[in-house]
Amino acid sequence: MNKIKNLFGDSWTEVTENVTWPKFSELQASSTLVLVASLIFAMVVGLIDFLFKSGLELFYQSF
Repeated sequence: MNKIKNLFGDSWTEVTENVTWPKFSELQASSTLVLVASLIFAMVVGLIDFLFKSGLELFYQSF
């Protein structure tokens, strides 16, 4: 039981005193970057899916 208490105490000390938290503006910039990258990735995957679907439809229609 004492080990668990020490673990939580040490964890709390680490989080409150030793962790360097980013500023809100840095979080906004990072979130925007992730959002834009996710949208670009989704569009690329959608385009690849569309091209494969169209290619397979042409292939199947040739028979």
